[in-house]
Amino acid sequence: MDEAWFSRPVPVANGISGEINNVLNANQAIDLLTKHWRGAGSQKHKTALRACRQAMNGGIAADLARDALIDAAREAHMLVE
Repeated sequence: MDEAWFSRPVPVANGISGEINNVLNANQAIDLLTKHWRGAGSQKHKTALRACRQAMNGGIAADLARDALIDAAREAHMLVE
């Protein structure tokens, strides 16, 4: 499996302290989406998780997964803009 590196990091705030993490690839995004996500289970969350898994398997471009992660992070109020 490929890490599916993003063209640019996605800054995401998580945890109680709002620590900012730069998500660099689909593998890191899957970890975040499965273990540290606010409001997991929304349609955008599921779409991002599916897209990141597809990117790691070479089914889609990594930046399509990045876009899905951004949409989900924005919905969850976790995206640092």
